[in-house]
Amino acid sequence: MQAQIQRQYNNYTPEEYLAFEEQTEYRNEYHDGEIITMTGATFNHNRIVGNVFAALNFHFKNQENYEVAMSDLKVWILQTQRFLYPDVMVIAGQPEYYENRKDAITNPMMIVEILSKSTQDYDKGTKFEHYRSLPSFKEYLLFSQYEYLIEQYTKISDYEWRISYQKNSDAIVEFVSFPFKMSMVDIYNKVNFNNTFANYPTN
Repeated sequence: MQAQIQRQYNNYTPEEYLAFEEQTEYRNEYHDGEIITMTGATFNHNRIVGNVFAALNFHFKNQENYEVAMSDLKVWILQTQRFLYPDVMVIAGQPEYYENRKDAITNPMMIVEILSKSTQDYDKGTKFEHYRSLPSFKEYLLFSQYEYLIEQYTKISDYEWRISYQKNSDAIVEFVSFPFKMSMVDIYNKVNFNNTFANYPTN
C-alpha cells in the first residue's frame, strides 16, 4: 500500500467521495466519511506491482473466469464503509460493481499489498480486517519492498486464517486460491534493495 497524506475531508457520503474522485488528479480512499489522499509510490513498489500483475495477467489471458486488476481499481467494503485501493487483486468469475460503476468492485478473491514502513502495521492489521469482511476474499499476500519477504494469509474458515512466510530468494510462491506459482526472483525482478534500510523510505 502507498502512504497516506494527512489531509482529510470529513463527513462525506460515498456518492460525494466518488464525485470528488472524478474531479481530482490524485487517488483518494474513503474511510467511513473521510476522504484521504494517497501519495505516490517508490520504484521498488511499482516494480513489484508490475511484476506480479504482468505474470498473473499472462497466466489468465485465455481464462474468462478470472480477472486481474492493478491499483487503479477500487474495492468497496460495505460492512465497514470503505473504498480502498489494493495494489493487485484477482477476481473469480465476473466482477461485481458498486452501483454499476466500472471503477469499484465488491468481490475480490485474492489481494496483494506492497508493504512500506509507514503502512505495514495498517496493512497487516486494520486493513486486513476490512478485507476479511468481504465474503469473496480468500487470500492475502503482503510483499516487502526492502528484502525478499512475503507473508501469505489463506482463509480456512470465516474465523480462521493460515499464515505462511517465504524469505529465501530461491523460493517459489504458490498461490492457494487458484493454481499458480511464481518465483521470488520473478516477483523481485529489477528491485534494488541497496540503501533501503539506511534511509527507510516512506512508501
